[in-house]
Amino acid sequence: MVAYLIRRLFFFVPIVFGVMLLTFVLFFVVQSPDAMARRVLGPKATPKAVENWLHNRGYDKPLLLNRTGQAPWHDSLFLNQMGRLARFDLGKSDVTNRPLAEDFREGALPSLLLTVPAFFVGLALSVVFALYLVFIRNGVVDLAASLACVALMSVPVMVYIIAGQFLVAQVLNYFPAFGFQLEGFSTAKFLLLPVALMVVSGLGADVRLFRAMFIEEMGQDYIRTARAKGVSSALVLLRHVFKNGLINLITLVVASLPFLIMGSVVLENFFGIPGLGNKLFSAIQAPDFAVVQASVFLGSLLYLGGLLLTDICYAWADPRIRLQ
Repeated sequence: MVAYLIRRLFFFVPIVFGVMLLTFVLFFVVQSPDAMARRVLGPKATPKAVENWLHNRGYDKPLLLNRTGQAPWHDSLFLNQMGRLARFDLGKSDVTNRPLAEDFREGALPSLLLTVPAFFVGLALSVVFALYLVFIRNGVVDLAASLACVALMSVPVMVYIIAGQFLVAQVLNYFPAFGFQLEGFSTAKFLLLPVALMVVSGLGADVRLFRAMFIEEMGQDYIRTARAKGVSSALVLLRHVFKNGLINLITLVVASLPFLIMGSVVLENFFGIPGLGNKLFSAIQAPDFAVVQASVFLGSLLYLGGLLLTDICYAWADPRIRLQ
């Protein structure tokens, strides 16, 4: 297993490099650094101000390779930034000039307070509902629940947010429609509504997915053997179907970990939650390339780490799997 893990870690390097190169091209080749500077400084910025802004951030260097002959070939904008990221130096914001490590630490907690409860509540509800629908499959309730899941999937997230803010926050006045304050247990009043909307918006798709997974397990030979031995349907679901469906559940859970940490862009923006998703949305609008670059870098590392952790969990859940 050790050799497998080392080989996978080496694969991270070209993948991250390619992702960062694509992000760099989208920001600095599709649009020029001068255009980025004028969007940040404003249309009335003087050429001297633009030149100083580019020089202070190193954006006046050659983009990919330095062929001027006045500096080493690797003294370029992209390679300098990749070297800094390789040292896990996230740099400073192009707009606020604040250290990004500090910004990310401040935004991580609000994002986690939103995404972690929503993810685990949604996962628990989805698994329970899916097992129940498998237990009563092919009945009227199963058909009605399947139609309800399709209806939930068909509604865009924006509709859930707008309807929730209007009905629950404005009409019923149960929770704030906007804002966030980190003040102990009172923080819950700012999070309950977005967490509930996040759960509801993903419930339909997850229930249908888990139901299909468990239905497939019901057709396996070991299920027929268990039933032939007189095992009840409830025990078959809990002891056999659910246990053997862990592989698919692990895939969903572990692959979602990076998205839990990086936050929800839409919900954080609409509810004014100062998480990492909201910071990324503001950076794209600014544009603040340093924030976008750091977010993509961390997100790619988290996603690749999640895939590696998924393989490890596969071997733990199913002894037949060997990591070679």
